[in-house]
Amino acid sequence: MKRAKILVIDLNPSDRLGDDLLTIIESEFDVEEVRICDEISTDLAAAKCRKTLAHVIARSNPSVIFLVQSSHRLRHTRQLFHSPEIDVLRVPLLVVVDEADPHEMIEWIRQLAADFLTKPLKKIDVLPRIWRLLDQSSESESELLRVKEELGMRQLVGESEAFLTEIEKLPLVAKCDASVLITGDTGTGKELCARAIHYLSPRASQSFLPVNCGAIPAELIENELFGHASGAYTGAKTSQRGLIDEANGGTLFLDEVDCLPLMAQVKLLRFLQEREYRPLGATKTCKADLRIIAATNVDCETAVREGKLRQDLYYRLNVIQLKLPALRERRDDIPLLAHHFLNKYAIEFNKQLSGFSPDAIQKLILYEWPGNVRELEHVIMRAVVLCTKPIICASSIAIPGAEPLPPPESFQEAKNRLVEQFEKTYIKGLLLSNHCNISKSAKAAQKNRRAFWELIRKHHISVQTLKSKAS
Repeated sequence: MKRAKILVIDLNPSDRLGDDLLTIIESEFDVEEVRICDEISTDLAAAKCRKTLAHVIARSNPSVIFLVQSSHRLRHTRQLFHSPEIDVLRVPLLVVVDEADPHEMIEWIRQLAADFLTKPLKKIDVLPRIWRLLDQSSESESELLRVKEELGMRQLVGESEAFLTEIEKLPLVAKCDASVLITGDTGTGKELCARAIHYLSPRASQSFLPVNCGAIPAELIENELFGHASGAYTGAKTSQRGLIDEANGGTLFLDEVDCLPLMAQVKLLRFLQEREYRPLGATKTCKADLRIIAATNVDCETAVREGKLRQDLYYRLNVIQLKLPALRERRDDIPLLAHHFLNKYAIEFNKQLSGFSPDAIQKLILYEWPGNVRELEHVIMRAVVLCTKPIICASSIAIPGAEPLPPPESFQEAKNRLVEQFEKTYIKGLLLSNHCNISKSAKAAQKNRRAFWELIRKHHISVQTLKSKAS
């Protein structure tokens, strides 16, 4: 039997369950053990723990993962692991607990885990499970990748032309290994697109590592990206791998790439050109084979002119560009997205909700959504939590700063309003393009001069005012 890499993540080190597991599997497999004290009392602590787990799994690249935890903390741990940062879908995950909660076991197997083990642990139970999962993993790797592809695309909800024009490019973009630059307002789904490209690409079996360049202090960004050698600076007693090394073989997603300091931009450009880099304090260069996907919510050409983004780096990143539309530019997708998030959070919070009332949908469509899809998701999540009825109505949707809903219009009223708006804009445009010559404008509109004058009077258009503007 070929020796495989097993990763044991012990989130309950005070119990001997992890030690018992190691005793059984160390003789048969190469094992890496990580002990993390799982006392997560704040969102910040949870985020830190999630980042640690993501880095451990990406670095180890195991064939099987064992997660050791106490039964009363399993639900909390499932929420911790149920995150796009933690990439466990491609690796069989076995959960080891002191005692089983049938409901929680079902949820874990439905969402994340391949199998469950409870104490007392026995060699005859543990080893056959590993062998079976290793066999299944080698036979069904393509199926696992197919699931990941679906997960990557399934989150990209929308049917509007502006949205589909960009999303339909993803399978084609994924097949080539060129750099990609994704632009769009905050909250439009840039990281989801980056993940979809990764999962659809030949690199799907390797790591996807996201990093927000704007969230890392300027003096630490080079160390985060490229790592450092032992003795590189005071306190650097051991060497540290950078994100580029950790993402080797896979994809590194650089969000808010315009926030990189100029010196880091120079080093990143060299890496993109040569596929080699030098960790801080190192005497030798290192090579890495990975794909860079970058994203920004600013206008790159403006950032180049202002000296915030190097022009040569911009050209190197912008081999393929995807521009995601703001939510206000794809209002037809708002009901689809609202129902998508409703279903997601109704399941997560165990709420029985069947949909939205017409006034709720109208309220969602009329809002401008400066925070885009992310803001919509948070609004729907809040509505699901607070709603006490089977249907979410407008009063259950809290949007800070939103204008109150206008009184409802009939179809004919809405049609008349839009026709009147079109006529006024159209006539003004014709007059301006024909230097306010009534006869020429009427001819262009294919109307007689008298009828055209009636339209001018109807919409209270001042030809004299337009003439002064035109001149």
